[in-house]
Amino acid sequence: MFLFYLKIINMKKYIIVFFALIALTGLKVSAQGCGGAAPDEGIKVFGFLQSQYEYHFEDPARNSFSFERARIGVMGKIPYDFSYYVVLETSPFISPNPYLLDAFITYDRYQWARVSLGSFKTPFGLEVNTPCHGLTTVYRATATLQMVAPFRDLGMVFMGGNENTFMTYQLGIMNGSGLGTMDNNKKKDIVGRVVFKPWDFLKVGGSFRYGYPSYNKNEDTRTTFGGELQANYSNFRLMAEYISDEGDYNRDLGGGCSGNLIELGDKRSGGYVTLAYLTKWNIEPVFRYDFFDSGNTENYKESNMTFGINYFFNDWTRLQVNYIYRGEEPVEQKNDEFVLQLQVKF
Repeated sequence: MFLFYLKIINMKKYIIVFFALIALTGLKVSAQGCGGAAPDEGIKVFGFLQSQYEYHFEDPARNSFSFERARIGVMGKIPYDFSYYVVLETSPFISPNPYLLDAFITYDRYQWARVSLGSFKTPFGLEVNTPCHGLTTVYRATATLQMVAPFRDLGMVFMGGNENTFMTYQLGIMNGSGLGTMDNNKKKDIVGRVVFKPWDFLKVGGSFRYGYPSYNKNEDTRTTFGGELQANYSNFRLMAEYISDEGDYNRDLGGGCSGNLIELGDKRSGGYVTLAYLTKWNIEPVFRYDFFDSGNTENYKESNMTFGINYFFNDWTRLQVNYIYRGEEPVEQKNDEFVLQLQVKF
């Protein structure tokens, strides 16, 4: 499937870059990626495929097989202190043509002063910075999709810490104009995230963004704040996040990778709470409640519930089954969804 799409003519320049990187050697990558750690020697080729079936309870109902995502990448190190990370998105349901998703270079000599330059995830929030193949539910919450956009951007990020330290931080200087797009004003967005780990089972953190999203008026600004909580005790997991967002925004960016941007008002807010418990049979029941207030003139709001079961065949293969009940105000729509996703990562 990947090779078929990589033969598309207008992707030749990306294919050349991709296979040129395969010829390099590598070590650990420390940045915004989701491919794990590279081996001590050589390169790491990685990726994942999410085959999906959707049934939409609309009038009339519709259903379809699709690919939520289909990604392949390489990562590694160029001696002695630089690492690289490149990923292609090849799902035809995201784009008719494969495209460069992530591509960045990292200087990672110092644990508390690493820096990456290129295209990568916006360093805001828990759910955005959870790898797509590591999400507890098939889809992200509406609040995340609508208020963190752009999910990916061009820029430079400073970072420090790791999973074993009391604190981790990320501080990014970003275009604010989205993936593969030149900046559309003379100023840069500032985005940051800090997470504290007071105990092994608990993480608490916060994020912020201050930017200039308007095409024509550099004085128009956007300010976003977020708070997050993660608790992992025994096989029980709790994840929660709240986001508050106000000011102007770029209406061309879309609502993340799983939706379209809703018309937003001057102030909007939302969040989610997710609960999961992994049983000894590798079956993980999941429940998520998420909410979103658009703040627009129609007073549009959402209150959604996701009921799910995850089954882990092994460390690389997972089946997710979700039923999503969607509730809207002031007029509720007939748009609940049943979705089944089989994922393989490598």
